Amino acid sequence: MAEQLEFPTGLGTSDATTISLLGQDLAGDLMGKVGFGELAFWLVARRRPTPGETRVFEAVLVALADHGFTPTAIAARLTYLSAPEALQGALAAGLLGGGSRFLGVTEDCGRFLADTLAEAGEVEDYDEVALEAVKAARAAKRFVPGLGHPVHKEQDPRTPVLIKIAQDEGYYGPHLRLFEAIGRVHEQVLGRRLPLNGAGVCGAALADLGLPIDLLRGFALLARAAGLLGHLAEERRRPLGNDIYRTVDRNAVYEP
Repeated sequence: MAEQLEFPTGLGTSDATTISLLGQDLAGDLMGKVGFGELAFWLVARRRPTPGETRVFEAVLVALADHGFTPTAIAARLTYLSAPEALQGALAAGLLGGGSRFLGVTEDCGRFLADTLAEAGEVEDYDEVALEAVKAARAAKRFVPGLGHPVHKEQDPRTPVLIKIAQDEGYYGPHLRLFEAIGRVHEQVLGRRLPLNGAGVCGAALADLGLPIDLLRGFALLARAAGLLGHLAEERRRPLGNDIYRTVDRNAVYEP
């Protein structure tokens, strides 16, 4: 007797007349009634977010959607220049650039905060915990994720706004508290003041929503996909990829 194979999933399925998603009828219960950000949260957390959670989560997605001509946007535009028939390739090229310097900081910061809180146990003084965490990172010659920004030298405008939204909605939790504490105390260790960046505060906010730390980079990539699609739409209207390529090519210095 042949073995019966099973591949269980709690996400979606379909038959000849219906599509089910998360235990709901996609056409009857979700379309036109659930926003995309709310659905993305639901798909990962396996529970429908509250309106407050949705507002914080979607604020994160908006904050991370685009930041100008970053390497991810340039990579997408140049790939589109090379293969305009493969939009998916250009979009994927931009997403593949999400790492420790761009976009990946969201997960790195969330993980740093979560690990610090787990080691500290019950926290009475966030400034004290933050100070020890910064000292430990400095001693290990590691960067503190979420500190500093190549453009916003004084303050990342996204940071106070997202913190305020989380406070207003009742989701200002231990990760955001610790993140702000790091902003207050790091100068004592590093000898200079750095801004708390937007990618870092997004990681702290997502962690306070209870989303899996290992998937935080995925949310940053989800947000950036929208921004990259915007860059590719603009590249179709007003091409810049060829100028970028030729500028590098004409200024290349051959050193045999």
